[in-house]
Order: sequence, then structure tokens, then C-alpha cells
Amino acid sequence: AQMLVESGGGSVQAGGSLRVSCAALGYNFRNYCMGWFRQVPGNKREGVAAIDSDGSTSYSDSVKGRFTISKDNAKNTLYLQMNSLKPEDTAMYYCAAGASGIRQNTGQCYEYSYWGQGTQVTVSS
Repeated sequence: AQMLVESGGGSVQAGGSLRVSCAALGYNFRNYCMGWFRQVPGNKREGVAAIDSDGSTSYSDSVKGRFTISKDNAKNTLYLQMNSLKPEDTAMYYCAAGASGIRQNTGQCYEYSYWGQGTQVTVSS
């Protein structure tokens, strides 16, 4: 079965850092576009960052300069390094994988075929 499994979430104080990971199981994500999303209950899901198969990246304005998306093709793992965290970064974080290519207008991959189950990130003030 093809799966994405997130890990690394947790609680941290404002100004701190966390790194969340997303392991791709059952397929080689080398040729996929990958993205990170977050969602707070009652709110719309927000695209945070994306990385294409060629390594090009895109970030939402709310995290640009603080978050870094990266991937290790050898380990089939996607990462999101989050620095200078703010209480408003508190959310469930999801990774997703899809066809190669990042939409210019959204900064996210053209489509997503696989989603992880999410990992909670809580930032306290």
C-alpha cells in the first residue's frame, strides 16, 4: 500500500523550532511534487510549502523566511523545518504527494494523490 506517514510534531514555546517529517511508504517519491499543509479545526486547509521533483520550492507568505521544506530522496522522506514559531502556527500539519509541477498562482503542486494522517504542532505564547 502507498502511504505517507508524518512524525515529529509536538509542543514548543513561541520562538522555538520543530522539524516534522513525512515518510513515503510503498512508492518512490523522487518523481513526485510534495507539499505541506496545515489546518485548524473550523478553518480551511492552508498550503504551507511545496517542493517539486527538481528541488524547486515554494512557500506561503505566512511562513516564508521561517520554514524550510526539503526532501531526502534516498530516505524517501520529506521534511519541514520550522523556526521562529508563533502561536498562530498551531495546527495539524499534513504532507501530500502528487504529480510533478508547482502551480504559480497557488504555490502548491498541480494535484495531490496521497495524503498523510497529520501530526499536531502546538506553539504556546
